[in-house]
Amino acid sequence: MKQAVKNKFANHELVTIALYILGGDAKSVDLEEIAMKVNQLAPGRFSWKRYPGQINIKNVDAFLWDAKKPKNGSYVINSKRDEWILTAAGLTFAIKMAPELEGVDLSRKARSAKERNWMRRERERMLASEAYQKFSVGETYKITVQEAQAFFRVDAYVTGTARSEKLLRASNVFGEDPELGPLINHLLPKIEQGTP
Repeated sequence: MKQAVKNKFANHELVTIALYILGGDAKSVDLEEIAMKVNQLAPGRFSWKRYPGQINIKNVDAFLWDAKKPKNGSYVINSKRDEWILTAAGLTFAIKMAPELEGVDLSRKARSAKERNWMRRERERMLASEAYQKFSVGETYKITVQEAQAFFRVDAYVTGTARSEKLLRASNVFGEDPELGPLINHLLPKIEQGTP
């Protein structure tokens, strides 16, 4: 990576881009994987001072927490212990800025068969949902809170980070889908507020 480009990005931005390259829009990614990828993007930048050949995972973790802060864009959320996923803002940022990393292989990991199967099944389930059926015939106003929750697979028992992660995954993976995207974009702000 060229020095000018390397210095162009803050550390919390680099960890966000690393998470994007690792598929963090559709799944939680482990801290260690992010540390390895960000070290590939900016060799030495996240290393120990005394042992420059070693990645300082504490620094990577700290910069992921920085990327979570609203003042830094709220790019990521901590979905499980030592696992991270992109927010919609993080995905937008990474898609826009990743190409500026000159000379870096930005090809994202190919989705595993398990992920592809989940995406196929989840899309089929969403298309068969009551919420989508009403939306497809122009009756969006008739979608109940329960139908919207079922569409996203969240209910009163799915709270906090688990709820945020489910909503983010749906938005990140299917938000641009020509059939599901418009309904997701319509329901997402409303389900976050508790109304259909």
